[in-house]
Amino acid sequence: MNVIQIKNSGPMMTVQDLGRPGMLHAGVSRCGPMDTPSFRLANALVGNSEDCGAIEFAMFGGSFVASVPVRIAVTGGMVDVKIDGVAVSPWESHWLQPQSQLTIGAMKGAVWGYLAISGGLNVPETLGSRSTHIRTGLGGLDGRCLQKDDIIALGEAAPAPLLVQSHPRIFNGDVIRVVPGPQADYFDDETWQIFLGQPFTISAKRDRMAQSLEGPRLKAVGGHDIVSDGTVFGSMQVPGSGQPLVLMAERQTTGGYPKIATVATVDLPKFAQTPTGASVRFVSISAEEAEELLIADRQAIKTSLAALAKKPDPAG
Repeated sequence: MNVIQIKNSGPMMTVQDLGRPGMLHAGVSRCGPMDTPSFRLANALVGNSEDCGAIEFAMFGGSFVASVPVRIAVTGGMVDVKIDGVAVSPWESHWLQPQSQLTIGAMKGAVWGYLAISGGLNVPETLGSRSTHIRTGLGGLDGRCLQKDDIIALGEAAPAPLLVQSHPRIFNGDVIRVVPGPQADYFDDETWQIFLGQPFTISAKRDRMAQSLEGPRLKAVGGHDIVSDGTVFGSMQVPGSGQPLVLMAERQTTGGYPKIATVATVDLPKFAQTPTGASVRFVSISAEEAEELLIADRQAIKTSLAALAKKPDPAG
């Protein structure tokens, strides 16, 4: 049986695929990766389909040993990657031979990393997805974070060349674009001036469910409690503390705090990858602008996938 063994696990390490859409009515958010483009590129680099299961981790990756020759790729940001102590590049695919040890170090200028393995992770699907939803215990390996000594079965890999992404995704700048609402009218002009005019700091209170911000207090003149309504990846709630809370991939499906804005989908990977302690500023755009930016970004990702270049293959 083809397997990968985790010899040492990084924080918040889980099995993810592109998630389980269509389950919000059952109280289950889509889940999936925090940085979808980096996830897709990792799978593409090892010859997998984009929805294959891969490993997501936060801050640093840990170490791994495979039972058979596999192609591996690490994406998400710049990070030290070694095979048997020899440095190899992220954003490229490499052969990992049986009993050789893959070591993934700390992320640099980013938070979430992705390890894709040729053939994908062969764990059972739950509600149509392999994605781990920690709070409900669904998907992945028993619905939990991965840990030392876990062994994960691998799917059958199709032959494919080693590839390199010549332009790794780098998250520059501190500007995050948002679309006002759906409770934009709960906040007066003064609060909006504060929200769009002053920086906020990424708090250490963050996980796959939500990301807290520290900064000026945002007061909801309409009140900080509403009848619970639906949330999306990027919903920016403002509880009674006045400190914004951005809901992420594993969010709850409804919430009872007013939402001043929603992070534009195109900027969600950048926002998720912003390191703790860094400052961000918010810029308001229309829903139409957000859609146009997302369409252009998805086209750019398709272009990146199409432009993956072959590299010399030492295994022949």
